[in-house]
Amino acid sequence: MHGKCTRHRVKGIPGVKDRSFDTLQDAKTWLAQAQTDARRGEFVDPRDGAISLRDYTETHWWPTRSGDPSTIERTEQQVRRHILPHLGSQPLNGIGAEGLRNWKKRLEKDLGPASIRLVWATLSSILQTAVEDRRLARNPCRSSTVGPPTAGQGRVEAWSPERVLAVRAAMPERYRVLVELGAGLGLRQGEALGLSVEDVDFDKEVVHVRRQVKMVRAKLCFALPKGRKVRDVPLPSSVARAVQRHTERFAPVPVTLPWDDPRPPETPVEAKHRRPRTYSLLVTGRERKAINRNYFNSHVWKPVLTKAGVIAPLEESTGGSRVWEPSREHGFHALRHFYASEELEAGESVVSLARWLGHSDPGFTLRKYSHFLPRAGARGSAAIDAIFA
Repeated sequence: MHGKCTRHRVKGIPGVKDRSFDTLQDAKTWLAQAQTDARRGEFVDPRDGAISLRDYTETHWWPTRSGDPSTIERTEQQVRRHILPHLGSQPLNGIGAEGLRNWKKRLEKDLGPASIRLVWATLSSILQTAVEDRRLARNPCRSSTVGPPTAGQGRVEAWSPERVLAVRAAMPERYRVLVELGAGLGLRQGEALGLSVEDVDFDKEVVHVRRQVKMVRAKLCFALPKGRKVRDVPLPSSVARAVQRHTERFAPVPVTLPWDDPRPPETPVEAKHRRPRTYSLLVTGRERKAINRNYFNSHVWKPVLTKAGVIAPLEESTGGSRVWEPSREHGFHALRHFYASEELEAGESVVSLARWLGHSDPGFTLRKYSHFLPRAGARGSAAIDAIFA
């Protein structure tokens, strides 16, 4: 077949596709390397890595994803907005350290360090799957010469009691109890919005955190709390009284929502899992429905923070639209930080606090809130003084 195709072909290696070469020496060299890698279970055919990142992601990686629907939605947004537009046309084996450095530089124009780290982790997951699928020999995201921005060293700051009370006073009466649920129980926003009156045990002085209201593809649904962990939280008497006052003024409303995923089910198993469930929610909107957190944050929470003097009022932007100033540190989660700071300063153990907050690892709670521990260093200083006094 001389003149019609390459002259030398390597074939017969189990699990390795045939390959042709122009010269006998090239064929022998590749044969030796392929046999060695095949025996080790490390053989990667370069032809399998020639598929574009876009095609591999959409055809092989994305269809196999599973897990929490809201997490999958966030991951899909990262892929569509920040990965495929820049790297999608490149072959898998063409993505190297130089390309990643250029991509990182482009991301820094639009995203902060924390967001870049999340996007980087998503790309690394895609490429690591390609490694395990024998399409890449190594994951370039794990290169020693390029990586995501380092994590910030900033620490969580807690609101003062005066600020919490000011926000509570400025809150419309219908939503006021949410401040007690966040600052007095440490509930996340979705958990507070999904709390049912049946979850509050006044006799045993405990609140059962069993669900949250979350948003998946612009639709509301019920789901387990973050990490799919239910928990019990001690109920202070002041919070119990606030809940009772609220229920006297605003009767709990039965609300029906799909469970975990609002999309139409495709199988009987999905239909059984996602079937709508009804709970008598403690806090609902004026339409007596579950509260959309996006609406609440923009039209209730931010105006309340302005009234309480926490953030600046709305200002006209250059395009004529009105936008709030960036205030991530003053989100509803600030009430949860306040709860953690008060519990630690009161002498509660980190292990108990981690359980009440729903953290699986008390070490995470300690790293996040250790600066709230009372009089850090005082005992050691007293011991030294006792020696040298």
